[in-house]
Amino acid sequence: MVVTFNVTDGEQGEWAVLHVSGELDLVTSPVLRQRVHDVVADGRHHLVLDLSGVHFCDSSGVGVLIAARRLLRSCRGMLRLVLPDGGSVEGSHVNRVFGALGVRRLFDVHAALADAVTEEVPPLSA
Repeated sequence: MVVTFNVTDGEQGEWAVLHVSGELDLVTSPVLRQRVHDVVADGRHHLVLDLSGVHFCDSSGVGVLIAARRLLRSCRGMLRLVLPDGGSVEGSHVNRVFGALGVRRLFDVHAALADAVTEEVPPLSA
């Protein structure tokens, strides 16, 4: 069985959106890393990664997400993730991986894209 990894881009208001689907692993994570860097290089510092189509994520995928968070924070930007709750077939694996690694608290996680892009961006603190 061949699993296709895909990253498509979009924009909703002030948010750049990358829709990720397939397996986020050692082979595919460099693709996502590059796409995040491309967004930042284009001057976009508010990014939503829609991971609702990701059905597998290993530690290298989590590493890319942590690196994306660090990159956006260094630009005084924001990263939000879209992960369906554990009741959903998609996303449940990613949620389990986040829980097992104890990294979910690092991310601003939303259950739906609409929530991620409509929730107000807090002002920068001094």
